Amino acid sequence: MNRRIAPFVLLAALFAVPALAGTPATAAATAPTNVTVTYDHPEQFTETRKVRSLAPQLADRDYLKVLKVYMENRAGKMLPPGDHLDIVVTDIDRAGNFEPWRRGTLREVRIIKDIYPPRIDLHFRLLHADGKTIREGTRKLRDPGFMADSSNTSGSDNLRYEKALIDRWLRKGPDQL
Repeated sequence: MNRRIAPFVLLAALFAVPALAGTPATAAATAPTNVTVTYDHPEQFTETRKVRSLAPQLADRDYLKVLKVYMENRAGKMLPPGDHLDIVVTDIDRAGNFEPWRRGTLREVRIIKDIYPPRIDLHFRLLHADGKTIREGTRKLRDPGFMADSSNTSGSDNLRYEKALIDRWLRKGPDQL
């Protein structure tokens, strides 16, 4: 290999490895084992029905994979060693909606307005290392003021509003889930 090109190839390789670390496939491989996230009938989720009826060509279930990995990683970091958290998501309605009365390609654009807040419904069970249930419950995560939170308004993550809901719930810690 040419001596002038070799340092650039090495430099490019060094930058490529960290970039791959954030991909869902890699993140899933390193997901914590102390958190289990499952979806209960995702085909019946509000989000799924909404997209199916208003913008079927935009049906994308990859968001479920991304949110699963996100919840596993976030929850895994807050749990004491040995504890286990089971989360069953029963419904998701992402922020925004499709407005079929809009013309042309705008019919296929998710419109983000304060009247379309994100919602996530879930059931959880927190288990101690010995298998005994510490805490169990159902939560309806809501954020009617999601547009007023400045941390939600910047960035290009199309799941930022849903991730903020999850973060707000987990921020309470295992004692107050």
